[in-house]
Amino acid sequence: MDILLVDGYNVIGAWKEMQELRTNDFAAARSQLIDRMAEYQAYTGWKVVIIFDAHLVPGQETITKQSRVEVIYTKENETADERIERVIKKLKNVKTQIHVATSDGTEQWTVFSQGALRKSSRELLIELKNIERQISLDIKHSIQKKTKSKIPLNKEIEELFEKWRRGL
Repeated sequence: MDILLVDGYNVIGAWKEMQELRTNDFAAARSQLIDRMAEYQAYTGWKVVIIFDAHLVPGQETITKQSRVEVIYTKENETADERIERVIKKLKNVKTQIHVATSDGTEQWTVFSQGALRKSSRELLIELKNIERQISLDIKHSIQKKTKSKIPLNKEIEELFEKWRRGL
């Protein structure tokens, strides 16, 4: 089993396309990251966990599921890096390969020394764009492959049959 741990704010800060959104609407930037990582999870089959720093915000740790992605907001006085390291220790075993997406060089060395593989924010973005491109190609291919009627029909009749098929 493969698990991808994402340092949420680090990734948002590293992606140029998210930096402007983060400046205008931080919650929207988090939401967009979660949505894109849900797509990543669905395509790769990996479990994805996004960890956001909340160490300066009073309160307890919060763990939720959004779009089937686990989202963790750390507790007060805990950084995302510390939480990532704890998760690695908890989940690491012979059958599990853990990957950590962060551009923090120190954190990359730390997780690597614990047996996890590192993935920079830039590498994750490139991989996501390739996945999105592949999904588009798969959709186009699927549409082109759509079975055609063996009986020649004019466009009006085809549209009528399609409406009936869809129950419209």
